Amino acid sequence: MTSPAPVAGLLLAAGAGRRFGGPKALVRLDGEPLVLRALRTLTAAGCEPVRVVVGASAEQVRALLPDPAQAVTAEDWATGMGASLRAGLASLDRTERTEQTGRTEGTGQPTAALVHLVDLPWVGPDVIARVAAHASAEAVARAAYDGVPGHPVLLGRRWWGEIAGAARGDRGARDWLATRADLRLIECGDLGSGRDVDRPGDLAGPA
Repeated sequence: MTSPAPVAGLLLAAGAGRRFGGPKALVRLDGEPLVLRALRTLTAAGCEPVRVVVGASAEQVRALLPDPAQAVTAEDWATGMGASLRAGLASLDRTERTEQTGRTEGTGQPTAALVHLVDLPWVGPDVIARVAAHASAEAVARAAYDGVPGHPVLLGRRWWGEIAGAARGDRGARDWLATRADLRLIECGDLGSGRDVDRPGDLAGPA
């Protein structure tokens, strides 16, 4: 039986965290850097492969990763989230089936990318898995919390080129998603909170 094509995890962790006072990827919650918390969440939900887009303090963030090869550097990260999204999608687009000792390893190219943000520590694996369950090459979906759209966002492989072309500044895929009548909201408010960590006081958790 043919195995289903994988859903890739794309973690955007390149920001400088100016309002926070430093890169949020390096911030610790319960003793764990947010970048590792988010990476663990994507992995636990079954995303494969997982890429972590780095920018500000790139070497420090890369050094925290269990596999530094998971890091993708967005050279123009300072221009906004759009640069991180473009770099991440380009990296996933190059993901290919590897040949080793005469046989194929892995499950091939991802059918979709599950885009997650490093500053969402209360989004757990169950949220990721619920959204990823809707994956297909044409998927356009995102988590919602009590009806409010949030992350993660699921982007079918068919659209990666269009999304990369539209990703500018700090809006990521927002403008592209706004044009999609087929965008599906996946309610996840029963599983977690989509609240982000913007300032140090936010680490206390959702109200």
